[in-house]
Amino acid sequence: MARQFQCGARRIGRRATLGIGVCFALAPRWALPQADPARERPREGDLLVTVGAAAPEPLTPDNVPLGGKQIMAWPMDPESNTVRSGSRLNKVLLLRLDPEGFDPETKERAAGGIVAYSAVCTHTGCDVTTRHPDSQLLECPCHYSFYDPKEAAKVVSGPSPRRLPALPLKIVDGRLVVAKPFTARAGFQQM
Repeated sequence: MARQFQCGARRIGRRATLGIGVCFALAPRWALPQADPARERPREGDLLVTVGAAAPEPLTPDNVPLGGKQIMAWPMDPESNTVRSGSRLNKVLLLRLDPEGFDPETKERAAGGIVAYSAVCTHTGCDVTTRHPDSQLLECPCHYSFYDPKEAAKVVSGPSPRRLPALPLKIVDGRLVVAKPFTARAGFQQM
């Protein structure tokens, strides 16, 4: 039996065998971050909590004023109270606008005029931190990509290759709740 294994190992080659061994040795390290509940993407039923809050308190529609400044939030598992802040790709920006100006796609994903989008720019991954109240556009200050939150966060100008992924919302028991996962992969793609 040992001799058969040696013969098989010789046919595969020493480099391939070493490569397979390295993969098996590193596999648990790669799997652990994926198993961390704080790194999991937003799920249906997750609540939203303010980024940087000392004690995570679920956001309500009243926390997001009409025409006010955008709010950065994390999704939170309502059962375990695990805030999904283990990956910056989970950061969400919230803002409330007049739903009369929404396109049908945005209107379907909004809750009480509140829209949620990935806070990570699709160009190079900077945070989309600026909102222009006069034009109601969102801006990534790194390379000046502008997004229209009333039209499913489509790119209005700048180098971003695609719109910001939306996070559909609903209101349940007076709290903002994730209705469905992100509409696209959050983050940026190297071209």
